[in-house]
Amino acid sequence: MFFGKLLPREGNFFEMFNQHADRIVEAACAFSQLVANYNDVHLREKYNQDVDNAERAADRVTHDVNKALHKTFITPIDREQIHGLINTMDDVADLIQDSAETMALYDVRHMTVEITRLTDLSVKCCERVRDAVKLLDKIADHSNAEAALKICEEIDKLESDADRVMRSAMSKLFREEPDVREVIKLKAIYELLETITDKCEDVANLIEGIILENS
Repeated sequence: MFFGKLLPREGNFFEMFNQHADRIVEAACAFSQLVANYNDVHLREKYNQDVDNAERAADRVTHDVNKALHKTFITPIDREQIHGLINTMDDVADLIQDSAETMALYDVRHMTVEITRLTDLSVKCCERVRDAVKLLDKIADHSNAEAALKICEEIDKLESDADRVMRSAMSKLFREEPDVREVIKLKAIYELLETITDKCEDVANLIEGIILENS
């Protein structure tokens, strides 16, 4: 029995990756609804809570993955890749929550077109992350590996789009907003939302590395 406990075994890491990716999309969609319904205080609070719930659920999955790493002798991919991927994915969920919290703390009064555009791009990035993650356990099949790499390229393009939107938003903000307090608030929101897409790109880069090393 003791020897049996020492036998190498695999944790169900891919399933946990999928669970976490689903929570990221839940958080992103809840945040999108928060932005869309921002003028309704009741709905704003509801969707803010939904973001918090999804982020906490993502944290639990991250904890489970890191715990499983300590108990698993043989892992399906490199340990550093597992650790890097789950923690970078968790950064995405954290940034979505940070964006919602910052809006509340700064008492942002209204949504801008730029916030809506950056939010839409963030949701698309998160959905693409989920799609790529769900292919990771199938990358031994060349067509699945190629599909995952293509999704990663889409994430890169979306991040570039978000970067352009943010630069345009900053230019407009400093040229047209006379209230310095609003400038500070909106600048922080724009930067956080663009950072969500940056972090999704980091996840995509990690996935690309996993595919190139393991497919």
